[in-house]
Amino acid sequence: MLNFQPVNKNQIQELAQLANIIWHEYWKGKLSDSQIEYMIDKFQSEKAIRNQINNEKYTYYFIIVNGINAGYFGISAKEDYLFLSKLYISKDYRSKGFGTKTFEKIKEIASEQNYTRIELTVNKYNTNTIKTYEKWGFQTVDSVVTDIGSGFVMDDYIMDFLLN
Repeated sequence: MLNFQPVNKNQIQELAQLANIIWHEYWKGKLSDSQIEYMIDKFQSEKAIRNQINNEKYTYYFIIVNGINAGYFGISAKEDYLFLSKLYISKDYRSKGFGTKTFEKIKEIASEQNYTRIELTVNKYNTNTIKTYEKWGFQTVDSVVTDIGSGFVMDDYIMDFLLN
């Protein structure tokens, strides 16, 4: 059974702990340990998530499989598109269709909020995820290198999905 639950302010610490686990398992070998730690602190720590929710129009959701928090996604309301900031699933739940079902939920949210477009950024070397996004109908529209401080950059593609 798959459910999606908006993260409330009392669950931010729980979300940050889940993000910490998933980021370490997912990015290990793709990014340096120091960059993983830096990015978790900057983007997925309790403080960062709280700031995103309070000041950057973010909403986070737990992806719940059979009562277990199997992952999460974060979206942000922009002026003319919904920004899909994060979509992470724990390793034990990957390649089982939960990502696709989660994206169906994200499209539903975008439609309910009257968006016609979903945008995301994805690491250029994250090839399996890029293939998944392309399978879902995303198209690469640009690339960007963003300095995130402490000598680290994010080297990303910008991808768009147009809702029908």
